[in-house]
Amino acid sequence: MTCAACVARVEKVLKKIDGVENVAVNLATEEASFDLEKSKASPDEIYKAVEEYGYKIDITALIESKNAIPEQTENRFEKNERRLQNDFRISLVLAIPVSVLGMLSMWDGLFELLHVTPGTLNTILFILSTVVLVLPGRRFFIAFWRNSKHFSADMNSLVAIGTGAAYIYSAVMTFFPTLLHIHHGNPHTYYDTTVVIITLILMGKWLESRSKRKTTQEIQKLLELRPKDATVIRGGTQLTIPIEQLRIGDLVVIKPGERISADGIIVTGTTHVDESMVTGESFPVKKAPGAKVVGGTINKNGYIEFEVQALGDNSVLGQIIKMVEEAQGSKAPIQNLADKIAAVFVPVVLVIAIAALTGWLFIGDAPLSVALMNFVAVLIIACPCALGLATPTAIIVGTGNGAKRGILIKNGEALEIAHKIDMLLIDKTGTLTEGLPTIADTSFTSNEKDNILSLIASVEAKSEHPIANAITGYARTNNLSLSECSEFVYTEGKGVSGKVQDTIIHAGNWNFIIENTGSVPEKPDISNHTGIIIYAAVNKKYAGYIVLDDTIKSSSLEAIARLKKMGIKTVMLTGDAERTAQAIGQKIGIDEIISGVLPGDKANYVRKYQAQNKVVGMVGDGINDAPALAASNVAFAIGTGTDAAIETASVTILRNDLSGVVDAIHLSRKTIRIIKQNLFWAFVYNSIGIPLAAFGLLNPMFAALAMSMSSVSVVSNSLRLRK
Repeated sequence: MTCAACVARVEKVLKKIDGVENVAVNLATEEASFDLEKSKASPDEIYKAVEEYGYKIDITALIESKNAIPEQTENRFEKNERRLQNDFRISLVLAIPVSVLGMLSMWDGLFELLHVTPGTLNTILFILSTVVLVLPGRRFFIAFWRNSKHFSADMNSLVAIGTGAAYIYSAVMTFFPTLLHIHHGNPHTYYDTTVVIITLILMGKWLESRSKRKTTQEIQKLLELRPKDATVIRGGTQLTIPIEQLRIGDLVVIKPGERISADGIIVTGTTHVDESMVTGESFPVKKAPGAKVVGGTINKNGYIEFEVQALGDNSVLGQIIKMVEEAQGSKAPIQNLADKIAAVFVPVVLVIAIAALTGWLFIGDAPLSVALMNFVAVLIIACPCALGLATPTAIIVGTGNGAKRGILIKNGEALEIAHKIDMLLIDKTGTLTEGLPTIADTSFTSNEKDNILSLIASVEAKSEHPIANAITGYARTNNLSLSECSEFVYTEGKGVSGKVQDTIIHAGNWNFIIENTGSVPEKPDISNHTGIIIYAAVNKKYAGYIVLDDTIKSSSLEAIARLKKMGIKTVMLTGDAERTAQAIGQKIGIDEIISGVLPGDKANYVRKYQAQNKVVGMVGDGINDAPALAASNVAFAIGTGTDAAIETASVTILRNDLSGVVDAIHLSRKTIRIIKQNLFWAFVYNSIGIPLAAFGLLNPMFAALAMSMSSVSVVSNSLRLRK
């Protein structure tokens, strides 16, 4: 595909096919994505429909394993770039003598010097120009012919009509000058205009292709993280096998300095792993038996053996690549205006060019040669390449750069909306704090502290909540025995209850104990703590409390300060009591602190602020955050969160801190700024260039150079996002 008109046409063709929905076509990657209901349409039908309109479509991904696609994709870009480079070189070699001889032909002494007549010189120029049109320039004319059969036009049509008109006029002047009432002298031809336009456009397309390949380099770098082979232990023997033969459950050996082959759990050994290429985390992470390892990361200093748990598309790296590919193939709402203009752009330009031709001939009373050059200039300056590349190139580079930093953006819409966020709602536990509370203090009504703690821990052992893990961990560390719990009940946002050794235990917040005991426990002073209080009841009688502190992440303070500088209001949502919430929120610098929020109510706060015309971002990491994440304008899931949170989120932050969210918003703002710059220059370029050409103030060769450089400048501007 060569311009925005191509995108519009391919989309139109695909949307006509029964069973094809949600079509998105991307000019920068030259890819189309869509949902296909195979009972209604086959890949072959899609192939034929698209080919009929002059495009060849690679449907390998719909038929074969996806493992082969990355190499083919890279080869496709390289092959196209090489073809353009070869065509440009051939055209340049022939354009130089045609241009030099064309300019010198205005000097009468040239014919005496070369001992040729004007007619002979023009015949030589005709032969050289014909070679340019037939070999390097054929791509434009083939596409023009295919478009004409369907009464449509694109950038190729404009180039073919413009250069073809100049060529035909020159050929008539060479062989049949009397048809244009030229009977003697040195008839002026425009072979140089024809070949220089084609050469300059091919140069622009070649440079554009090189730049476009750079925009997709981040995906290629991710693909290169996949090791080619793995060392496994099978039957007590170490074997080196291709990565494709690796199976779930295999025991893999990784030595210092080696890249980890797949996702898994360490069985033997301790080490530090460099995960920066996946999460953006700059420091190596310590790993011990039971820890997860991610395929593509690098083992720094220890010998480990791990059991394979996920491969290919199901691995973390596979999911990252898939998400980035989908994001790069998606469209941002800001592109809609460009798409609407592109759909009618080429026909409108053709009308303007014909109007310029007839205006100069009949109103301006200009010679045909002058009118023709202005006609050609309008066609060449107006090619809508820059318009089609303005948005997708920026999105590709932006999402690729984000992936390199551990920021996975689901689609172009999320990338665009994120820059508008003026209010950020943040879950406390695991987002602002470590989410790993530790017991800081205890107080019980009886002297049987260890016994009560043992009973509470026995009930909490049935729960996966971080608080439950802290209490059971404390009990085991202090060698307290845990007993079997029956009749376990978890009350969302309040607490847990169960029966241990015929003793009924309740553990939870203040209201939970009141509801289950009928008595009102005294609230202790925890002003020196940043955690929460878990109240306990034994056989429905208040028995005391446990104070748990949650450590504030060091990155939270810096992240909140950066958000304030960006003009974004921060709101902390937590189920903690007001005193605890205020202590943590004020320490971090949160603008608004909302305590005692039940998990199901978080979404209501999102809607409340949206009703105040706020663009709301929601940051969370737990399954109870999923409804609020779904309700927000842009949802951010911290990478250590649950699958449900990540699935619901628009943006996933692979590293476990809030600074990744700030980086994502900053990236969005930069990307949208680049898109607006690209669209502005694409519109201004055409708005200024077309009138100049129509009024005879722009030479067609300068128009070709300007058109070529406009596309290159748009892609180059987008590439600034890589920095």
